[in-house]
Amino acid sequence: MNTTIRGESSNASADFWKDHATVLRRDAADGVFHNFATLHSGTFAAMVRLVSRMPEAERNSLVIEKAGDRQYGPGEIMAMSRRNDFPG
Repeated sequence: MNTTIRGESSNASADFWKDHATVLRRDAADGVFHNFATLHSGTFAAMVRLVSRMPEAERNSLVIEKAGDRQYGPGEIMAMSRRNDFPG
């Protein structure tokens, strides 16, 4: 549902999951080659779904960067995949 002011969505939870996100190798996420470390990109929900379904050993070497300003590690990704509002 959109409000009449600036066409903003009134569903903050849905917007949270629709933000753009990228999956990166943890060891390259903050380095000089940050932009070349991107393995996958899409909505935050899709990236959480993708990483949470990976084997633990593979998942432990990755982070999700959401909308360019926040990184989620493996533990946080698994917690996100279990949230009640996760569109899984």
